[in-house]
Amino acid sequence: MNFGRWCASPTRHAVVDCQFVHRPIIVGLTGNIATGKSTVLAYLRHKGAHIIDADRLAHAAMAPSGPAYAAVVAAFGPGVVAADGQIDRLALGRIVFADAAALQRLEAIVHPAVFQLAQAELATTTAPVVILEAIKLLESGRLLTLCNEVWVVTAAPEIQMARLLTLRGMSETEAAQRMAAQSSQAEKVQRATRVIDNSGTTDELAAQLDAIWADLLDKWAM
Repeated sequence: MNFGRWCASPTRHAVVDCQFVHRPIIVGLTGNIATGKSTVLAYLRHKGAHIIDADRLAHAAMAPSGPAYAAVVAAFGPGVVAADGQIDRLALGRIVFADAAALQRLEAIVHPAVFQLAQAELATTTAPVVILEAIKLLESGRLLTLCNEVWVVTAAPEIQMARLLTLRGMSETEAAQRMAAQSSQAEKVQRATRVIDNSGTTDELAAQLDAIWADLLDKWAM
């Protein structure tokens, strides 16, 4: 299987010494909160995919040395800075998940920085497939331009709520706020290349992912 590209000659008749350029298949993976994206990512990592976690990149962007730190503090005040100088993500989350305009301000600061960091990481990988996971993949725009396909992970709303209550220790009010702050699963599904239903058992999920992975490699093989 050939997942690279040969560089093109700048003119029709020129003879150039081209090198093989590796370009992985880039899959954007998204889904609403508590749909089980982490479980999906762990399975795909085992398959050989390189995982780029946009939330991890957002952490890096908002670190004291990161490109978004100063702008976040300026926008939301010293109350979102912890004693150690790091951004207090819980405090910031309480602000932005209760105020749509505040969430938009945060995203306008962080998304461009995450895009730059994602491009830098893509340039270093030799994996044939890269999974770029971002909960706001479809809304962010920039990250979406990097993707060959978009996969959406879904789960029944009652299962999402149960996971937030039992696995993350949220109250029902906080869980409902987090779920309501996101675009609907139906909207994401309409824009998906492939849909992964994670409402069932781990065996059912594994069977779906095995089939999707095999079809992906077959589709993009050269």
